[in-house]
Parts: sequence; C-alpha cells; structure tokens
Amino acid sequence: MTTTVERDVHVPADGGAKPTRRQNAERGFKASKQLTDNLQKVLVDLVELHIQGKQAHWNVVGKNFRDLHLQLDEIIDFARESSDEVAERLRALHAVPDGRSDTVAATTTLPEYPNGEIDTAVTVDLITTRLEAAVGTMRDVHDDVDDEDPTSADILHAIISQLEQYAWMVSAENRTAAKRS
Repeated sequence: MTTTVERDVHVPADGGAKPTRRQNAERGFKASKQLTDNLQKVLVDLVELHIQGKQAHWNVVGKNFRDLHLQLDEIIDFARESSDEVAERLRALHAVPDGRSDTVAATTTLPEYPNGEIDTAVTVDLITTRLEAAVGTMRDVHDDVDDEDPTSADILHAIISQLEQYAWMVSAENRTAAKRS
C-alpha cells in the first residue's frame, strides 16, 4: 500500500524508501566508486568521532573538567555537522552514504574508546589521537578526491583545518612550555 505525496512520487505506507521514475533525474556529476568509497571513509570517521566525543564528554572527570567538557561539545558539534556535510555531498553526487552503526563500527579508523570514567589528562590524549586519526583518513584520501572532484576536496580542506586546530588546542592541555635559554 502506498500513499501519493507528489506527482510521480509514492511513499510506502510503512515509510520505507522506494525508487521513483525520476530518481537521479538531475543528470549532474556522478561520483565514481573510488570517490564514493573515499568520502565514505571520511564519513564513518566523522560519525565515530562524534560518538566517541559524546562518550568522552559524559565520562570525563578531574582537573579542568568544565573547560574540557565544553570543548568536547564544540568538537562533537563540528564532527556531527561535518558528517552531515559529507553525507549530503555524497547524495549530491548520486551516491548513497552509509552511516549505520554496524557500518561505522566495522570500517572506522578510529581506535575503540574505553568505557568508564576517564581523567581529564587521559581524555585529552585519547581525543587528540582520535582527532589525528580522522584527519589522517582525510589526508590519505585527499589527493584522489581532489583529482576527481575538487569541490569535495574543498570540503575536506575545511574539515581538516578545523580538526587540526582542535587537536592543537586539546593537546595543549597536557603540554608544558618549553624552557627558555
């Protein structure tokens, strides 16, 4: 049973997606399998960064808790917004993003985040590692993405720049100033 929503578009009564006669009617640039796969790698790492950031946010304890707790919120929001931007870019290129939890867990390059309360200093190191891993994925696929689609590469540039800034800012929490001679 389907319900007609617009002319030529039918939505199943159960809400499931069904192709229409007008699917991919835009006839625009279509991502190759390699471009799709590369952007998918970025997508899963950003989704995982968002999830692991929430885990850290909920379970961080110790000195400078409030500052780190709030900084994690910024990173989480950015990762979530960036994953949405990458997924929507995939759709604009007539590809299908896969952000399902089993796909993310099976394909992310980020190491598993530990469970339980974690001291702020350890959290800083854990989050820095994950930020750097997400950036590493983007840098690994960048040249191939840029060769096929400079517009998608521009999106990666902006994300890399912000994540590297977060990595620098977060890691500074555990650094001491260099001795001056």
